[in-house]
Amino acid sequence: MSATASWQPQEEGFNEICGLLEQHISPTSDKTQIWQQLQHYSQFPDFNNYLAFILARAEGKSVEIRQAAGLLLKNNLRNVFKSMAPSYQQYIKSELLPCLGAAERHIRATAGTIISVIVQQVEVIGWPELLQALVNCLDSNDLNHMEGAMDSLSKICEDSPQVLDSDVPGLDERPINILLPRLLQFFQSPHASLRKLALGCINQYIMLLPSALLVSMDQYLQGLFALANDPTADVRKLVCAAFVQLIEVRPSFLEPHLRNVIEYMLQVNKDNDDEVALEACEFWSAYCDAQLPIQSLRDFLPRLIPVLLSNMAYAEDDESLVDAEEDESLPDRDQDLRPRFHSSRFHGSDNAEDDDDVVNVWNLRKCSAAALDVLSNVFGDEILPMLMPVVQAKLSSTDDLAWKEREAAVLALGAVAEGCINGLYPHLSEIVAFLTPLLDDKFPLIRSISCWTLSRFSKFIVQGIGSHNGHEQFDKVLMGLLRRILDTNKRVQEAACSAFATLEEEAAEELAPRLETILQHLICAFGKYQKRNLRIVYDAIGTLADAVGGELNQPVYLDILMPPLIAKWQQLSNTDKDLFPLLECLTSIAQALGTGFSQFAPPVFQRCISIIQTQQVAKVDPVTAGVQYDKEFTVCSLDLLSGLAEGLGSGIESLVSQSSLRDLLLQCCMDDAQDVRQSAFALLGDLARVCPVHLHPCLSEFLDAAAKQLNPPKLKESVSVANNACWAIGELALKVRQEVSPIVMTVISCLVPILQHGEGINKSLVENSAITLGRLAWVCPEVVSPHMEHFMRPWCSALSMIRDDVEKEDAFRGLCAMVRANPSGALNSLVFMCKAIASWHEIRSEELHNEVCQVLHGYKQVKPSVV
Repeated sequence: MSATASWQPQEEGFNEICGLLEQHISPTSDKTQIWQQLQHYSQFPDFNNYLAFILARAEGKSVEIRQAAGLLLKNNLRNVFKSMAPSYQQYIKSELLPCLGAAERHIRATAGTIISVIVQQVEVIGWPELLQALVNCLDSNDLNHMEGAMDSLSKICEDSPQVLDSDVPGLDERPINILLPRLLQFFQSPHASLRKLALGCINQYIMLLPSALLVSMDQYLQGLFALANDPTADVRKLVCAAFVQLIEVRPSFLEPHLRNVIEYMLQVNKDNDDEVALEACEFWSAYCDAQLPIQSLRDFLPRLIPVLLSNMAYAEDDESLVDAEEDESLPDRDQDLRPRFHSSRFHGSDNAEDDDDVVNVWNLRKCSAAALDVLSNVFGDEILPMLMPVVQAKLSSTDDLAWKEREAAVLALGAVAEGCINGLYPHLSEIVAFLTPLLDDKFPLIRSISCWTLSRFSKFIVQGIGSHNGHEQFDKVLMGLLRRILDTNKRVQEAACSAFATLEEEAAEELAPRLETILQHLICAFGKYQKRNLRIVYDAIGTLADAVGGELNQPVYLDILMPPLIAKWQQLSNTDKDLFPLLECLTSIAQALGTGFSQFAPPVFQRCISIIQTQQVAKVDPVTAGVQYDKEFTVCSLDLLSGLAEGLGSGIESLVSQSSLRDLLLQCCMDDAQDVRQSAFALLGDLARVCPVHLHPCLSEFLDAAAKQLNPPKLKESVSVANNACWAIGELALKVRQEVSPIVMTVISCLVPILQHGEGINKSLVENSAITLGRLAWVCPEVVSPHMEHFMRPWCSALSMIRDDVEKEDAFRGLCAMVRANPSGALNSLVFMCKAIASWHEIRSEELHNEVCQVLHGYKQVKPSVV
């Protein structure tokens, strides 16, 4: 197989590859063996030529074999096209172009996919013949050629739209300028496939808004209006998608047509095709986000809200209807076990939590509920007179056949719980009294939605505990959710546990009198749940520990809680991913129990060390380790060790002294994975607080590693690592004092730019930077104070935004120490310094209060007009 100017396939090679492809698509074949043989062939430089030949010319072979050749070619070209001999590149390109007009639709579509892959790599300039070939096909009036070109274009527009909106040497205008008028013409095509493809292509450019589309916007909009009632659902869906994107990207284009567009979307929201209705439903949230005149939408609310409510009822084919019948005795299927992601430990005020529901299927029901939620937050109680009569009518229907309508009404109440709370609050006791019995409804999906809706009101139920019957109401909800936690239906178990976790967060210490009952229910669930819902029980137990804190540290509670958890802990191997939620749960318990966790700590500590050690070995030599490397084991173990340090305090010292934690931690602080470093620096800060003596032998290495995190090439992408490293430096500084001096100026040179550009940076990082700078100034004022005039203003501005606490006190001790060392350094920033001092509600430390007063008094002598 050697390169020649005009390549031709050898019959033997052709037959062998076709035979392998035929076996490859056979349902009974050994896929692994065939794949290995195909990989063997791929070592020949002209293997991809054979695949192109089979796709384009093997007319005696089945379409399935030709298509399989094309799909294999596509995957290969992603990796090797640029490194292929130019003559082979040219051969493949020349074979693909005639396929655009192939009689068989699957061949055209496969060729279009391969063409898009090549364009992603060489762009239009690397394939000059392509643009003219596409134009010729579009202008040909032959359906196959037009459809093949349009299909290929749609894939290029989806995969790399910017390629067609770029200048190409040798062309008078950009490719999109040549193609767009033709695409707009196809809006009027009698062929639905062409209308759909043309509209899909142009929609890809709404985000980019090239000048060609801007100058043709009126024509595009007229085309959308003309296609609005197209008989083909896919076209109507794309019309809706276009209006949604336009209102998100450039709402001003739609303003002259706003009422017509709203009217249209309202009609299409009732479309018989659920996908069209779903696309239309996205419009309402987008409209509210677009800062468009609310009055225009207000006029449509009396008609819109009943449509949303109607669409919130379960569709007959909704997967949840099947899932809802699953009894707890049925084992979980693999597809039921969602991937779970552990959030690394974060020291600060605004670490957003991941949404657990991101993997759920988005559908018309959920979109309608989300739209109602958004509308309630925009219009508030104004929507209640339109909503409540419909909700009440649906709820009053007791017929078994109408259970979906009742369920939708309960969902609607939950959707507006926050936005309409002012209007609903006076009726909260009636709403709760109505919802609580629904927790025992015969239909599982009514039981589960009632759990969710009650959780949406949980903040207000807790707020009302002090009012008349408020405690009794709270108790009924609490016990109702606990009953449902022990439901026999998996879906209800999940909803009840999640709802209970929400209630726990709001109720906190109010749960203390009921702790024994709560723990009995949760541990009972722990014993009966299948794997998927077990994760939610762990979360509920962890949230309970966070909520009640030290209240949990009583023998009667620990005797209920700990034995089953420890038994599960011993049952799971070090490579079982079910350890993750258990590790997270134990982290919360360790923090809540404090020194009360001491009796459970040694085996937990040792196991965390063992897991980290194994993973460090697996990272370089999985065979020796006996496991595949998975950084999440390291992250979860580091976080549990942080929880132990926080809970046990100096009681962890004996465990640390007899372990290899220091060296392991240093390795983790230099790990290439951000989330490992994030958790490692959190642990470093926690250990610095409680047993700094064991970090001391590697102090300079820890400080260097932490300092490097503050000035990465892309700070915004690793802001959580920088945040924790910054905090850890401050904690270490407090303990080792002058010993941080070698890195003080390196750290400060990184912190000052963060403070100067605080608007665009994570709030927690700015706060921690201000605190750490102050701590460094406190322990090394003689090093820091000569430079203070360079950072006083942004530093004081950041200090003024921090809430009163011990860390803020430390920072102000640094401020006072610097001023004593270099009084003139703050003269030009006195106004900012006074604002920072004025941000205190109360300085609780008498010593610090006196120091601040002395500073102010000193400057009053110099600049009485400012102070």
